[in-house]
Amino acid sequence: MDSQLNPSKRRKISVRHRCVACYKMFNRREHLVEHMKISYHSLHQPRCGVCLKHCKSFESVREHLNVPDHLSKGNCKAIFTKRGCTLCLQIFEEAFALAEHKNKCHLSPPRPLGTSTQRNPSSSLAGSRLKAVALDCEMVGGGADGTIDQCASVCLVDDDENVIFSTHVQPLLPVTDYRHEITGLTKEDLKDGMPLEHVRERVFSFLCGGQNDGAGRLLLVGHDLRHDMSCLKLEYPSHLLRDTAKYVPLMKTNLVSQSLKYLTKSYLGYKIQCGKHEVYEDCVSAMRLYKRMRDQEHVCSGKAEGNGLNSRKQSDLEKMNAEELYQKSTSEYRCWCLDRLSNP
Repeated sequence: MDSQLNPSKRRKISVRHRCVACYKMFNRREHLVEHMKISYHSLHQPRCGVCLKHCKSFESVREHLNVPDHLSKGNCKAIFTKRGCTLCLQIFEEAFALAEHKNKCHLSPPRPLGTSTQRNPSSSLAGSRLKAVALDCEMVGGGADGTIDQCASVCLVDDDENVIFSTHVQPLLPVTDYRHEITGLTKEDLKDGMPLEHVRERVFSFLCGGQNDGAGRLLLVGHDLRHDMSCLKLEYPSHLLRDTAKYVPLMKTNLVSQSLKYLTKSYLGYKIQCGKHEVYEDCVSAMRLYKRMRDQEHVCSGKAEGNGLNSRKQSDLEKMNAEELYQKSTSEYRCWCLDRLSNP
């Protein structure tokens, strides 16, 4: 029957529409448009350094690079194995360039807290030039079964890994589980802890640059920040939060959060939380992850919030080719690389 069709009809039937970002194929242009509207492809998305295929997260890129070449349409795995960095997933042309890069990309664990430079919190507030600080809290258990999280230890570090503020905290409720195997904390440690209200005031005052207008001044970095802030009973503008547990490129393929322990090993190259959790170590690791994401070089420096395609008429979108759709599309998250370019 196909042989009876004239050439123009055969050409029309065989036309397929290819996404220029993830290379999926569609029989109808409107299907490509719908795909672009829900995929949020943009230059800010993680992508394979070999074939440039876009993925939702770096974890998706890792999975793509581990597919045997005989099962995929390219040779990404073979090339990455020879010339790729397993931490940041970049590809290098020469072996010496890769070796030099790995020396910088593979980080060492933070030095113990006592060997780091500690600042006087009050002096840091005056004329501070800090753009971001990292927060981490350690919890002990309250309640009859010890499942009520209570803040027992707090640490703030700047982007140079200096300690700004670090203290034990007096829990509001009697402690029924010190979780010593994780926290390393004892009753003696918390005996002289600072009252939670004072801790919250100190942290908030620093974040707001010593002002009392309630407006945030600094970016707040951390892992699962909402949990830490809830235990501190602290509120802070959401547009100033940089949470490594909720940042899409750092999440699993199904967009579930990764642990800080996993992210640190996979993206920074060292292990944390091998015994008890150290708030300073976790603070520094979250800050390093933030800076690694922030310092990515993306060609586009435009907006990354919302999706430009959803604001356009369907009829107009269906007139665009695949490249035009891609150029109009934007990420569903604000890429942290934009923190280098403008105020959030």
